[in-house]
Amino acid sequence: MSPEMERFRQTLRNHAERKTNATALWDDQLKVDYSTLYAEVVYRQQRLRDEKVKVVALALDNGVEAMLWDLAALFEGLTCVTLPPFFSPAQRKHCLEQSQAERVIAGPSLHDELQAAGYQKVGEFWRRTFSGSNRMHEDTAKLTFTSGTTGTPKGVCLSAESILRVTRELDLASSPTNPQHHLALLPLAILLENIGCYAALYAGATLSLPSQKSLGMQGASGVDVQQLLACLASRSPQSLILVPQLLLVLVSAAEQKAFDPQHLRFAAVGGARTSEDLLQRAQRVGVPVYEGYGLSECASVVCLSQPKARRLGSVGRPLPHVTIRLDSDGEVLIKGATLLGYLGEAPHTAEWWPSGDLGEFDADGFLYIKGRRKHQFVTSFGRNVNPEWVEAELTQRRHIAQAFVYGEAMPHNHALLWPHRADCTDEQLAAAVAQTNEALPDYAQVHHWTRLTQPFTPTNCLLTANGRPRRDAIVERYLAQLTPSAFSEESAL
Repeated sequence: MSPEMERFRQTLRNHAERKTNATALWDDQLKVDYSTLYAEVVYRQQRLRDEKVKVVALALDNGVEAMLWDLAALFEGLTCVTLPPFFSPAQRKHCLEQSQAERVIAGPSLHDELQAAGYQKVGEFWRRTFSGSNRMHEDTAKLTFTSGTTGTPKGVCLSAESILRVTRELDLASSPTNPQHHLALLPLAILLENIGCYAALYAGATLSLPSQKSLGMQGASGVDVQQLLACLASRSPQSLILVPQLLLVLVSAAEQKAFDPQHLRFAAVGGARTSEDLLQRAQRVGVPVYEGYGLSECASVVCLSQPKARRLGSVGRPLPHVTIRLDSDGEVLIKGATLLGYLGEAPHTAEWWPSGDLGEFDADGFLYIKGRRKHQFVTSFGRNVNPEWVEAELTQRRHIAQAFVYGEAMPHNHALLWPHRADCTDEQLAAAVAQTNEALPDYAQVHHWTRLTQPFTPTNCLLTANGRPRRDAIVERYLAQLTPSAFSEESAL
């Protein structure tokens, strides 16, 4: 057992002895104290041991059961494959086949799907036997799949040592605010939330695990705002992990007096670029937001703003377990807590991991992320523009739900826009674009825009399953409208 694993297990054992009756886990129906949590994890370890397998997949909604099985697989030294609820059936099948998961723990909604994939239900497990060699890297504790631009999930193999080192650093980073109740908004299959939940247990806090349905979460990006706000009001969590769009929901609600953030002590935001305008709005309404940066290949978080070390627009300084430098082109290179390798590919042995992100450090060591290197375009004036920067500024306004910015080899940048509401007028969209442009240098401003008649979705193949735009597909679909001769603010696609 790795030193970090032993430290985490001993911490939970200490909580079981000293915080016997303190609530550890709280879902839609159950509350479990720390003493019961530890006993239940030990019991599930034995159940997994009896199965005599090496790989187990979890396809459960957030809840007590999901967390107990996750911890049991971790402490038993198995590989745990986490399947996000927003993956398509084809993506889930791909993950199970590639990982050769011999056991799956899943909810009843996946009964037909797992049967069709060759699994048989025996007790709480779905069982299947695989032939052929397993391509898993040795010491893989967590196999997390990322859905990239191709839509085919790619497996990232991570060790327990890396995951739990990041867990401990997150606990230390948030400890000055002493949050004692963390609520998981994102699915546990999202590595960032998974590790955030570990950090809450490290701290001996209460971990709220309401189902995605009770939170009003729908798929990869849908949310019932009223249901979400009602759940937060009833539970009053002190810490949250947010993506920018969820931060926008909470800030907008707080501005309208529909959400009271006074109980929040630490709200980490990551997963995509957050606009400075949104961060400023969060500060004004009292949401204690701390921007961070990370990637699955480095066991999630590598930088995080902290109570006494944060700068607006910066993702913070590197956490102690990593070293970060920039190459000659500005790409962020990371050393420490890197992946064992991609599933089925050669082990990762290089000292530095190329993130694919462009960044800048200020004089005090705070990192600023400027966008993806491969998404950068060059205007006809020779200026480099990272479209995600501009898109974040657009979509974190009040009226724009989706934005795609393009300007390769063109004198002016063009945006494709989808509004939050069908009754949003073109005048309101124009005002939002104008407001965004005020915060941008001239070469990055949106000079022309087109209102879409349908959003980007996984169904029309313009969005990945986890909500990222398929940039090449969008350009191919709308190239005629993006060319200079087609510029017209009044046009609709």
